[in-house]
Amino acid sequence: MFSPSRRTVLATTAGLLALPCGATAQTASYENLAPRQRILFDAGWRFALGHAGDVDRDFGWGRDQKTFAKSGHVSIAEPAALDFDDSTWAAVDLPHDWAIDLPFTKNDHFTPPKNPEDGDPGAGHGYKAIGRRFPEHSIGWYRKVFTLDKGDDTKRLTIEFDGVFRDAVVILNGYVLTRHDSGYTPFSVNISDFITTDGSPNVLVVRCDATLGEGWFYEGAGIYRHVWLVKTGRTYVPQFGVWAHGETSGRTTIETQVANDGDDVQTLTVVAQIFDGVGKAVAETRTLVTLAARSETTTSQTVTIPSPRLWSLDDPHLYTVRTEVLSGDSVLDVAVTRFGLRDIRFDARDGFFLNGKNIKVRGTNNHQDHAGVGIAIPDTLHAWRVKQLKDMGANAWRCSHNPPSPTVLDACDRLGVLVIDETRAMTSTPDGIAELQTMIRRDRNHPSIMLWSIGNEETAQQGTARGLKVALDMRRAVKALDTTRPVTAAMNHYQGQGITPALDVMGFNYHESDIEPFRKLYPDMPIIGTETASAVSTRGEYVRDETKGYVRAYDLDAPTYALTAEKWWTLYNSKPYLSGGLVWTGFDYRGEPTPFNRWPEISSHFGILDTCGFPKDVYWYYRSWWQAEPVLHLLPHWNWEGKEGQDIAVWAYSNLDAVELFVNGKSQGRKAMPRDSHLEWSVPYAPGDITAYGYKGGKVVMKAQRRTAGPVAKIALGAEVLAPGEDGTVLALIRAEAVDKSGISVPQADTLVHFAVDGPADLIGVGNGNPTSLESDHAPQRRLFNGLAQAIIRVRNGQAGRISVAAVVDGLPLTTVSIALKD
Repeated sequence: MFSPSRRTVLATTAGLLALPCGATAQTASYENLAPRQRILFDAGWRFALGHAGDVDRDFGWGRDQKTFAKSGHVSIAEPAALDFDDSTWAAVDLPHDWAIDLPFTKNDHFTPPKNPEDGDPGAGHGYKAIGRRFPEHSIGWYRKVFTLDKGDDTKRLTIEFDGVFRDAVVILNGYVLTRHDSGYTPFSVNISDFITTDGSPNVLVVRCDATLGEGWFYEGAGIYRHVWLVKTGRTYVPQFGVWAHGETSGRTTIETQVANDGDDVQTLTVVAQIFDGVGKAVAETRTLVTLAARSETTTSQTVTIPSPRLWSLDDPHLYTVRTEVLSGDSVLDVAVTRFGLRDIRFDARDGFFLNGKNIKVRGTNNHQDHAGVGIAIPDTLHAWRVKQLKDMGANAWRCSHNPPSPTVLDACDRLGVLVIDETRAMTSTPDGIAELQTMIRRDRNHPSIMLWSIGNEETAQQGTARGLKVALDMRRAVKALDTTRPVTAAMNHYQGQGITPALDVMGFNYHESDIEPFRKLYPDMPIIGTETASAVSTRGEYVRDETKGYVRAYDLDAPTYALTAEKWWTLYNSKPYLSGGLVWTGFDYRGEPTPFNRWPEISSHFGILDTCGFPKDVYWYYRSWWQAEPVLHLLPHWNWEGKEGQDIAVWAYSNLDAVELFVNGKSQGRKAMPRDSHLEWSVPYAPGDITAYGYKGGKVVMKAQRRTAGPVAKIALGAEVLAPGEDGTVLALIRAEAVDKSGISVPQADTLVHFAVDGPADLIGVGNGNPTSLESDHAPQRRLFNGLAQAIIRVRNGQAGRISVAAVVDGLPLTTVSIALKD
């Protein structure tokens, strides 16, 4: 086995990569928030499981029914006391998902339904042992002890939670400050009245109850997004208090909320300075405001940006507005907001337009989990996932089915990817409207967002008069906060009925045969495919195996309600009035394991990429027709022992003029490549190789080959270093691949690989994309699935030196990859 002390072995590396060292990303001077302080509050927490049914195992929460009787009593929960001993609790940094570490549990009480597609309800959340049947796993306690400066006593302090799953109770120094049910919307608490600033510790406790879920997919559990401590003066800009929106002419409106928590009238100046993408000041405006004591107002300022540079898919230019609140010459607060100038339009006859240019929407739907980390995805990995799909040619991302991490939207803004932003619950209850309003206030500065979605497949109400009442109230809430974007809902039935009048753009989930009847009813309503293909495939598998739970990777399988990749894209790309569509899904995700929906299926097969982000073959179909670079991809692998002489289907994905296939040097014929399609040959298997040559203008310009591999000889390692995000986290994605003695990938290898890290970094998760793997995500080893596995390495903040990652397999040579850390 590998040991970190074996430095002589680590000196022989497979490759060397360099990455920046440090805990925080660099910020431009105009982004300086002083005197406001926004402090990342992710480090130094303690975590323990409570219990949903046993008060003694839930740290006394609810004992004697006096939880809310008197404020400030630390006895309401044992962890709220300063002298509570949390030494046995796990030390964790946020984001954190405790569900990822729970066991997979088969539902022994499951009775198969009459309709096989209904499947086992335990499969929906990936068979994790959480929920009402598992009270010992469904409550999580977080505890953080911290001190504050003496001067903080005169400031306004808030704690901002980007996302907690779910039903969070926040306690500070014995005071229950808030309870927040939603697992997806951010919330903040004002702690100013409850803090200690004399040098004594403050005790912050968060109790999360994940007993009840909100979705039908894996949702994780815990404080899975960032937490921030924000310090401002008593006159301040509230959270999400600046909205900058403009026109392609450069005319920009900046709406700023200003609050006065003091007891005196304030005469203030609100100054808004706009900077372009390289930090050059391009416009400024200032407004005088008189603000009564204990009051709030919103100022509206208009300014014109000269020679505006528009946000687009190819040039996603972002402006920054720095808003200062001044009293005389004193700066009381600062807010920094990014925005973009662009124009969007949906047309019922000609589709979608961005800045006046007709664009076909080519997108994917995505949940928020990844192999190895669950829903606790670091910023830089969120951005990496967006980039994988952008590089494939996708230009749109639908947040299914909840508001995403802010990092996802930041990445879409920066990379040039359109977004459908979706609220979790279609309801007009006060809580539901509040969640919708929070999503819009938080997200409306993002130029990437093209549509607000108020619901997904709400079959109980989307076709009813009652549903229309709900949808109209939700629409009114949207339009009160943002009139610049249309409203949609993703409907799988009843288009033209029920909630239709509340929508600006009709979202179609599958059922393409209903499109033309709908157009006759609503000829002036634009259409977008909110979910199109729901094709299923398993990476590296080319024969359906119901026993193992694998689907073939040829683009041949889809549920009865949906189309394959090729069929949906051919249809949507041929109809100008269809704005485009979004595939279900970009990445495989935990839970909802169609088509088998039974033990031990723990993740879906829908993705174009698997849960690690390894591309499936269908990735190359989309890459062929969604972007302009030449593509030639050949499938399947060429290891078919025992099938010598039997016909094997060979496919080619390409955007070239023609492709010619050779088997062991013998031509099987050249074929012209049909638009938006693929090519097929049926050839008898013989060990050796299959080779495809791609033609452009009559000349060979590309070659693709599959060769018969021998036994596994070593594990090849590669490392992709991801740039740090706002949280400063630096990650390296380690790809482990089985190869034979000639370096040929061994396509069906299932070798168990042990990972070991030497240097200032930690292994935080492993995965392989296998939809039936019951292995732990937080472990030093992983079995390859069809030749591949992934390890996620996190660099310790501020550390310098060199990191080496080794792959250890019994009986095989040790292989390593090194990463140099630069100051």
